Amino acid sequence: MTMDDAPMVGLMGRVTGTVGPGLVGEVIVRVRGGAEHFLAYPADGTGRIERGAVVMVMEYLPPRTVYVEAMYDS
Repeated sequence: MTMDDAPMVGLMGRVTGTVGPGLVGEVIVRVRGGAEHFLAYPADGTGRIERGAVVMVMEYLPPRTVYVEAMYDS
């Protein structure tokens, strides 16, 4: 199984390095029976997402880049 086989969009992750404009952030996502780190950028191109925030993968660029959106509790 390759990373292309794993459906990434819609998966939840946690920010381990701040995501934001001008920053290369990092998130950890549970995928393929484990947890993997990905380089991360804000999906809207402008938001800043702090370390520890829960995010959803909105776009995946193989092999190791994701665009994410913060998930907020209402």
